[in-house]
Amino acid sequence: MSWLLIGLGGAAGTLLRWGLSLLLADHTLESGWPLGTLVANALGSLLLGVVVQLAEGAELLGGDLRLVLGVGVMGGFTTYSSFNLETIRLAEQGHLGRAALYVSVTLVVCLVAGLGGLALARLAR
Repeated sequence: MSWLLIGLGGAAGTLLRWGLSLLLADHTLESGWPLGTLVANALGSLLLGVVVQLAEGAELLGGDLRLVLGVGVMGGFTTYSSFNLETIRLAEQGHLGRAALYVSVTLVVCLVAGLGGLALARLAR
């Protein structure tokens, strides 16, 4: 049954990611900066931190819900493969500085978001 829960969560995460990319499409086209992917990775890092913290000891989130949210939804929502490809494309187009900045900003923002998610969930407990 876990596989079905993860699959449904992944489908939901994928649809949420698509909606986010539509929401941020104009900004991405205007700036040449892959904002949708950055926001998805940062938000996914934040939310995964919340899920993991709330599931610790299965006090607030049971095992099935952790699988649906953590593996399924966040797995479908976060977009490391897109981040990877966009970084390579920026470098291939000769934008080495922009590619390096994108990698750096993504790393810092996602780490801070992950710490924020853990902290938020700890406060909620």
